[in-house]
Amino acid sequence: MSSIQPVAEFGASITAEVSKAIVGKAVVIEKVLAAFLADGHVLLEDLPGLGKTLLANSLATVLGASFKRIQFTPDLLPGDITGGYVFDRNENAFVLRKGPVFANIVLADEINRAAPKTQSSLLEAMQEKQVTLETETYALPKPFLVIATQNPVEYEGTFPLPEAQLDRFLLKLSVGYPSLAQEVAILHSRITRQKDAFSLTQLSSVADFTALQALIETVHIDPDLERYIVDLVAATRADRRVLVGASPRGSLALLKLSRAYAALNNRDYVVPDDIKHFAVEALSHRLVLEPDFWMRKNAAETVVAEVVKTVPVPVLKQ
Repeated sequence: MSSIQPVAEFGASITAEVSKAIVGKAVVIEKVLAAFLADGHVLLEDLPGLGKTLLANSLATVLGASFKRIQFTPDLLPGDITGGYVFDRNENAFVLRKGPVFANIVLADEINRAAPKTQSSLLEAMQEKQVTLETETYALPKPFLVIATQNPVEYEGTFPLPEAQLDRFLLKLSVGYPSLAQEVAILHSRITRQKDAFSLTQLSSVADFTALQALIETVHIDPDLERYIVDLVAATRADRRVLVGASPRGSLALLKLSRAYAALNNRDYVVPDDIKHFAVEALSHRLVLEPDFWMRKNAAETVVAEVVKTVPVPVLKQ
C-alpha cells in the first residue's frame, strides 16, 4: 500500500456516506473534502433548498467533528459569534463564555445578511485559527473549518462580503439543482426513511482527519507545475476585464487543493489536471472586475475559464 492510499480510501468512504444525504453531488462533496484536507474554508453560493446546510452537517457527522451553526442576521453581534466575558454571580467574577466559533466545523449560514462589523469577527478566526477577547487570545480547535453560505438571488438586506474576507475562502462552490432522476431518488429515500432526518455513520475521528491532513504535505509537485500555478494567477491580473487579480493567496490555494486532490485520487504527485480541476472555484471569487462587467452573470468564472485555456500547460521533458 502506498503512503498516500489511506487518503484515497478515506475520501471514497466519506463521499459515499455523505452521498446518502446529498444525492448526486459526489463531485461537490469531493471538492469540499479536498478543501478540508487542505485546511481551508469553503463558501457555498447557491439558491435556497439545495442542501448547503445539510452538506455541512453531514460532513461533520461522518468526520466525527464538533459542529456549530450560526444563523447570520442583521442584528447579529460579533460577541454572538466569538463569545465574551459575562459576570457570574456565583463566582462573583467575570467568566469566559465561548461562542459557537469554538468548534471543528462552523456553518456561517447566510453570512452576507450580517453587518460588516459582524462579518469581520470571523477574519482572525479564519486566518490565524484563534480568537482575541479583551486582551486574551484563545486557540480554536484543530481542525477549524468554516463553511459559509449565501443566496445569490436575495440582494435586499444583504451586505456583500469584502474582498479581504472572500480571499480567505479556499473555494467558492455552487451545489446546483439535481437531475430529474436524482430528485426522484431524493423523494424515494424520504419515503423509505419515514422521517426527515438522516442516519449517517461516523467513519472518522478528529485525530484520524488531522493525520491525513499531514499526509497531504508529502505529495510532490514539480517545479514546472509550481510555475504553471503562478502563470495562471498572473494571467488573471493581466486580463483587461479585471481590475484586481488574484493574490498570492490564490496561488497557495491552487497548490494546496491540487495536492489534496492528487492524494484523493491515490497519487503522491500532482498533474496539470489537478490544478485545472480547481482553477475556477479557487480563483474566481478573488477577482475584482472592471465596472463594465459587474452585472454580467458568471463574468469572473468566465475570465478564469478562459485563462485556463490560454496559459500553456507544462509538458514532460524528454
